[in-house]
Amino acid sequence: MPIVGAAPADLTAQATSCRAEPRRWRWHGSVAVLALALAVWIVHGLWADPAHRVIADNVGDQAFFEWVLGYGTYALGHGTDPFFTGLLNAPLGVNLAANTSITVYAALFWPVTVLAGPQVSFVLILTLNLACAAFAWYLFLARYVVRHLGAAALAGMFAGFAPGFISHANGHLNWTAGWVAPVLLWWVLKLREPGRWLRNGLVLGLLVTVGFSIAAEGLFFTALACAVFLGTWSLSRSTIAEARAALPTVAAALAVTAAVVGTLLAYPMYMHFAGPQSFSGTGHDQRLFTESIVSYLGYSARSLAGGAGLHTNVAPNPTEETSFFGPPLLILIAVAMPMLWRWATPGHRATLRAVAVTGVVFALLSFGPRLRIFKDQSEIPMPYAALMHAPLFDSALPARFALVVVGVFAVMLALTADRLLSTPPRSRAARIGWTTGFAVALVPLIPIPLLSAQRTPEPTFIADGTWKAYVPANGVLTTLPVPATSAADGQRWQAYTMARGGKQFRIPGGYFLGPGGPDGRGRIGAIPRRTALLFDKAAKLGQVPLVGVSDRQQARTDFAAWGVDVAILPDAINGINGPMHRDAVLATATALLGPPERVADVDLWRIIAGTDPIDHPTGTGD
Repeated sequence: MPIVGAAPADLTAQATSCRAEPRRWRWHGSVAVLALALAVWIVHGLWADPAHRVIADNVGDQAFFEWVLGYGTYALGHGTDPFFTGLLNAPLGVNLAANTSITVYAALFWPVTVLAGPQVSFVLILTLNLACAAFAWYLFLARYVVRHLGAAALAGMFAGFAPGFISHANGHLNWTAGWVAPVLLWWVLKLREPGRWLRNGLVLGLLVTVGFSIAAEGLFFTALACAVFLGTWSLSRSTIAEARAALPTVAAALAVTAAVVGTLLAYPMYMHFAGPQSFSGTGHDQRLFTESIVSYLGYSARSLAGGAGLHTNVAPNPTEETSFFGPPLLILIAVAMPMLWRWATPGHRATLRAVAVTGVVFALLSFGPRLRIFKDQSEIPMPYAALMHAPLFDSALPARFALVVVGVFAVMLALTADRLLSTPPRSRAARIGWTTGFAVALVPLIPIPLLSAQRTPEPTFIADGTWKAYVPANGVLTTLPVPATSAADGQRWQAYTMARGGKQFRIPGGYFLGPGGPDGRGRIGAIPRRTALLFDKAAKLGQVPLVGVSDRQQARTDFAAWGVDVAILPDAINGINGPMHRDAVLATATALLGPPERVADVDLWRIIAGTDPIDHPTGTGD
């Protein structure tokens, strides 16, 4: 493959290189500005009012990441464990190493979190993730794949803003960090440099550590893709001698990388796999989160084609539309491959073969254990059926393997554009055909802004610190309904409180991954108690249950198990699908706990350990 920036062989080449350098920097600057502008445009609905707007299609994940950012500020200020917390899911706590805790981001952006709140940190990181992903792919492709910067820019923008990554922009700060893959790939390719095995191994070790903190699942996919690509390339007849010569240097560098990673990640890895509240597998159904054949042929909701009515609704939710390339792009790649093969040297053919094999392998993995045509699974087994219970694979969601195909397609687009720019087709018809092909394939995939919605305002009871007079040190406060996947307001308000510093309260439940799923696997959120289910049903359906003595006794037991001191009901409550039934929650709480107190802008119940609140007309026990 051509390497942009290789040392010139003579003075003439040096002079040409010097003259070209300002032009290269103009290209770099232009691509960076374009990527940032597009990223801002995609999330501008949040930037308009970060404190009061939320991603409409994934309220829960945004609440979790805002909580992680708030906890990062708390952990830095109090010197607490960044990989385990007792503030969430009282009294058991949450293993943050087994969740996507984005520890590096939480530390880097803590000044923003303290000054402006986790809401602003979230939007800022999301914006920079998208922009940096496109720019990193552009630099990688320009350095290792193509000579023409225009080809690298085109493919880099595709990779950074591909439908799968725009889909994950609905709340996922881990998967939108698409810059991790090209940066890691860049340094993996540097491992073969003679005499620099120590430096390169150290740098790669640090990058792997950062990648683990930000997107452990994405790091696993990147490592697997490197193994498939390099294994295929090394076994080609034209490159096997070259690979054998580089092996000692690469092995030495990887040994250094392993030592660095083993040292820096020893504790978080222990916590992840064996620490308190750890678990195996995933809280999601691997058979549900898979791609179908139609997924590859369809268009995502947040693309120009999807916005024009061509959206193909076969994904499990709007955040998991991970392929959705559309027929024209698949046809373009299929036509480009034989053209590139025909003009390639034997060494370049080895690279093309390795890229193609990597794409096919990850496309097959994305189909999951059984092939899906539309939404329903067939009985046709796929390769993932043999891997779904293997370590690491058992914690992955198959559909997300399609995100590696994005990188493969980016390389193919870059090579094709570079070839056409280097040696334009002789006939006018061929030039028009290729230009039209690129436009028809890529224009429908241009992203459109994320949907945003109004979020529940933070009660002044929380915002101005009134709660401190009602909750003792290390006490537990719960919102109603009890914080959960479907009702994350209480978790968000705890995040804001942590960012402000000072006294904190704990909450039961919450949105996180923890133990307690079927067959010893993980689950989303805490194992629900009966009282939590009553409040959840009232909030979602507006149905007030018939409350008897046993229900009140169970409520006393459940509140005691959580260690709750105070329960509050704000004037407005929202769930993942919008406003919830506050009146039904109030009626349920009154039937279980007695009439509330009115404090500031919330209804409040003081929970007295060992007593039945219904015996106390004010709910205070006084």
